[in-house]
Amino acid sequence: MKTIRLTTEDFKQKVFDYTQEQEWKYRGTMPAIIDFYADWCGPCKMVAPVLEELAGEYEGKLIIYKVDTEKEVELSAVFGIQSIPSFLFIPIEGKPMMQPGALPKNIFKKVIDENLLSTEAKVI
Repeated sequence: MKTIRLTTEDFKQKVFDYTQEQEWKYRGTMPAIIDFYADWCGPCKMVAPVLEELAGEYEGKLIIYKVDTEKEVELSAVFGIQSIPSFLFIPIEGKPMMQPGALPKNIFKKVIDENLLSTEAKVI
């Protein structure tokens, strides 16, 4: 599986329709990561192959979307994207988590395994 480009309309249909709902309610059937990026962004280009690898490694368990902040200005504004890359980690249940900055593969894997795919109850 490859990463999937996401438009604002796709986001409303597949992830969350912020124009219709007040409370976060994820519409997907698998956890997801959304990569907010731009073509001119150096760190974004460095992370892109890592995300492609992760999309393959977690195929059938996780979806990785990409949002071009230059084209999807409204969606970027809704999430207050001020630096790129920024990543929205979306579990099946619960609130999504935003993380700005390029991350190494091992950190992505840790967040995926511990926060998106883990079935264990979170102890605080």
